[in-house]
Amino acid sequence: MSEEKKGKKTGTEEAVLKPDPEKEGDSIRISSEVIAVITSIISSDIPGVAGMSGGVVGGIAERLGRKDMTRGIKVQVDEDKVSIDLNIIVEYGVSIVDATDKLKKEIRGSVEKTTGLKVETININVQGISVPGEEEEEEEKGKKEEKPAKE
Repeated sequence: MSEEKKGKKTGTEEAVLKPDPEKEGDSIRISSEVIAVITSIISSDIPGVAGMSGGVVGGIAERLGRKDMTRGIKVQVDEDKVSIDLNIIVEYGVSIVDATDKLKKEIRGSVEKTTGLKVETININVQGISVPGEEEEEEEKGKKEEKPAKE
């Protein structure tokens, strides 16, 4: 493949795998969203990771009742290599280094095992800290604000 074509594939929306090189027309396409969902599922199972941070737009969508599993996750695919960027919120009192190291290890293992793609980089941006009690106060405040709007 020429260098020009390789440059155009960077950051594509899907990976194309050729499972059997002898079968010319066969291929498997894996959407970058599938990789983002795998990353989201793994992230929710890691102790110390309170959630993903999707920024202002993600927060508005969530308040409107739409939950986006890929919120805070950006996936770039370059042929058979993947780069993943995550924006996370960690729990107060947890070692950020330990939580992010475990998160990277689990994401890399799961994505590579599930898709057969090589995870080249994982960049984790810690966007905030979840403090116990604050979430409950915000939820109660949100419910109180919703009631007058419904009446």
